[in-house]
Formats: sequence, structure tokens, C-alpha cells
Amino acid sequence: MQELAKPVTKLTWDNAALISPATAEKQALGNGDLVELASAGRTLRLPVWVTPGQADETVGIHLGYGRSQVGHVGKGTGFNGYALRTSNSMWSARGVTLRKTGGRYQLATTQTHHSIDSEERQVYRAGTLREFLADPAFIKQKTESPDPRSETLFDPNEHSYQGYRWGMSIDLTACIGCNACVLACQSENNIPVVGKQQVGLRRELQWIRIDTYFSGSLDQPAMSHQPVPCMHCENAPCELVCPVGATLHDHEGLNLQVYNRCIGTRYCSNNCPYKVRRFNFFQYADYHTPSLRPMRNPNVTVRWRGVMEKCTYCIQRISAARITAKEEDRPIGDGEIRTACQQACPAEAIVFGDLSDPNSRVSKLKKVPLDYSMLGELNTRPRTTYLAKLRNPNPALEPEHPEEARMPRHD
Repeated sequence: MQELAKPVTKLTWDNAALISPATAEKQALGNGDLVELASAGRTLRLPVWVTPGQADETVGIHLGYGRSQVGHVGKGTGFNGYALRTSNSMWSARGVTLRKTGGRYQLATTQTHHSIDSEERQVYRAGTLREFLADPAFIKQKTESPDPRSETLFDPNEHSYQGYRWGMSIDLTACIGCNACVLACQSENNIPVVGKQQVGLRRELQWIRIDTYFSGSLDQPAMSHQPVPCMHCENAPCELVCPVGATLHDHEGLNLQVYNRCIGTRYCSNNCPYKVRRFNFFQYADYHTPSLRPMRNPNVTVRWRGVMEKCTYCIQRISAARITAKEEDRPIGDGEIRTACQQACPAEAIVFGDLSDPNSRVSKLKKVPLDYSMLGELNTRPRTTYLAKLRNPNPALEPEHPEEARMPRHD
């Protein structure tokens, strides 16, 4: 839980004083600058984090950090917000003063870019209900490349499937950015915790990340979340560059990772446009403590140092369903396999199934006009696609086409 990035700030292993971009500009503050907060004779030093949507002249602090108990997993993590809390101000306090100290504190975040140009790269797509009703294909029009290229070096008939062909659809309208899928995947697939220092070096190992984007004005932005697992591309760029064939296509369309064949060149990660591959730079998993063994999923390999790993569509669940169906002499039914992320999603934003079955739920979703491929112009033909987010704004409360927000940079 400490390493799970917070949905809005994307911070891990710490809390911070959340301030608005306007307040940051007024006080000449940037991410990581240490400030001193004073209230009713009490003081607290902690770093700031500039957050669009935070009300001007206010500071938000998460409680529960700064613990000092010996042996506690959160010992020394973050800053104790209770130091400013009194019985007269349990949840909020007025008249708090903020003073810049001149010091700096290193915060670890999993995302540094929160603004995206919707006309340049086809990463996140959103629109209004009014646009959709006027033209159901408007998302497809937005995702068309300005210079469509049909030429390809790939053999269009390279991959043919006689049986199952697995795929996934993620509904961005339903996604609330709760991170349940991230933790479910981490628990299901024996993904280790790497710690704040490694997260700060961009070495987090979670197989799914939730990207958060802001649009509109900085003081009242619209927020959007996008889960990003491995796309299981039909034309997978990672497969072309692996010198030992550790990443490959199987007969059901899965992009597999053979751990005991990987030699750690990381060519595949460098060639992946989605940046969803994770590398074990160190031996993060504890093989030797007996009390830790029962917490692992025995159906999933515990990876060693120096191998690349990524989302597998929970292949252990696919294999279990295949064995059961074979024993019962029947095909695998639609919905019989549920990936860990799909099972944990409270909004049911993730759907997984067989693309060879035209009546499967995932096949039907792929035919919805809102369906699009992330970076589809690269001709990777991803198996994981998205349903663009639809908003239904009240014209009296917000403009229908808000100007894109630009996150302040404080690198």
C-alpha cells in the first residue's frame, strides 16, 4: 500500500502538502520544496506538491504518515499531519501560515507528465455525449492519423488462430482510478515491492499503471484515469528485438515472456512504445524467509534478478480454465476466465475474453464506435483497446470544450 501511487498526485511512500498552481506561483514554490506550516502554536515541516484542482490559499495533508513505531512497515515514512491536529480542528483549521524554508525533499512519483495534446498522439481519447449523439464515429475520426500508412514490413498473415484469441477492453468512462486493479495484479502475480529509492529511479515493478490526466483550467480541471497494462500487440515491437526469443507470440495471441530464457538486454523495453515492461534490477523477492512463502501465488513464478516481466493476461488462470474445459470436453465459456484486474475492478471497467467468438462480450465491445487503440498509428495492433471516455457536462457549470491544462513543471 505504501508503494501504491495515489490516484491524483501519483506519489508513493510519502505524503506532502498539496497546494494549487496559483498558490505555488505566488509563494515561488515547486514540487519537493520544504515549507513550515504553523497553526495554533504547532508547527510541521513537510514538502509541497503542486496539484491542479486544489483550492487556492489552502493546503491539503494526508494523515497517517510519519510513524515512529519500531518494526512498523511505515516507520519513518512521510510526515505526521497529526502534529497540527487539535480537538478544536479535527479535520480542518483556519489561519494556518505557510513559510518557505529553502530546503528540499525528494519525493517519489510514478508519473511526471499529466497533460497530453489530444491532437498529436492517440493515447487518451475523450469527448462529450453531445458529440457522440451527433456523430457516433467521432472518436474514430479523432484517432485517424493525419498521414495514414498502410505499408508494413509485417506479414499480414503471420499470425493465424484456429482456436482462442484473447483480448481485453477497458472502458475509460467507467474507470474511477481507484488502483484496485494494480493491487490485484500485484498480489496475483507475486510482484515484489521495490521501495522508495527504486521508485524514484523509475524502477517500480507493478504490471499495471494508472495514468492520470488533467484537462480544463488549472483551478478547476477535469480529471481522467487510464489503466495501462501490456497491450499484447499483434505486431509486437518487443518480439522483433529480443536476441534470445524470450518474448514471443503463442498460438492464442498472447505476448509471452519466458523468464528462464531472458538475459536482461532490455531491448524489448526500449522498443515498447507503451513502456509497460518491468525489469528486476535487483533481487527484490525474498526467497529465503519461510514466513513469506505462503503469501505468494504458487501458480505464478517468482522472478529472479535480471529478467524482464510484464502483464500476462493472468495466463495461469487461462491455463486452469483450459484444463477444466478439456476435462469436461467443452469449450471455455465467455466470462469463465476473469483476470485479476478485471475481478477486482469495482466499476467493471475491464472486460477480458475470446476475440474469436463474435458473441463474446469483449468482441462486442470492440465493435462499439468508441473503441480505439492506444498509439494505433504505430501499427502495433494491440489486443488491449479502450472505449473512449464520454462526459455529459452541464453547460451552466463548465464549457463543453475546455482548454487543455498545462501542468507546471518543477523538475
